[in-house]
Amino acid sequence: MLKKEFALASSFAFYLLTAFGISLTISAGVGVSSFNSLNLSLAYLSHLKIGTVTILVNGSFLFAYICLTNFKLKGTYLRQLIALLAFGQVINFFSYQILGNFTLNSYPLKLSIFILGLALAGFGTGMVLNLHVLTFPIEGVCLILAEKTAFTFKQLRYSIDLFSVAFSLLVTLMTSAPLVVREGTFLSLFLLSFFISQTKLSFDQKKAP
Repeated sequence: MLKKEFALASSFAFYLLTAFGISLTISAGVGVSSFNSLNLSLAYLSHLKIGTVTILVNGSFLFAYICLTNFKLKGTYLRQLIALLAFGQVINFFSYQILGNFTLNSYPLKLSIFILGLALAGFGTGMVLNLHVLTFPIEGVCLILAEKTAFTFKQLRYSIDLFSVAFSLLVTLMTSAPLVVREGTFLSLFLLSFFISQTKLSFDQKKAP
């Protein structure tokens, strides 16, 4: 029982660490990851905070996950809901209350903050995936759809990223929204998956006898 509670608490902590990492990438101002470009563009259009939009978008994926699993995993749904609500609030807190008060004038510093944010987000995500207690709603939906369709998880996940980038660019072209698909977006394509895979590799090596 204690092991399960510790795993849940650890997963929750790593979930929030991921949110803090995302806040750093947003505040760096050199672009954001593919999915977060969608959230930022929606935040601009709706005049809502980025963390609030993140809750709503992730909530829509959680609802899709609930439907795809036929409402059978009530405990899982509740944990996911609590986690994603906290996730968005952490992004709001750090993006607006803490990091919003700082101005980064040096491009190398901006890039360093962005990479640090990616590393923290990648580590947090990797640990959440390793512990198998919580998951991220998007990944959960993609996993279920991969089981039910001819598409692979990777194809489904990349299609969401492509849609996110295309939508964000369209918003920028058609409105006065700032461009958030930048060099950081392309860096995240390589570095985020690298940090996640390295975290998983290190975790697996420690578990090995």
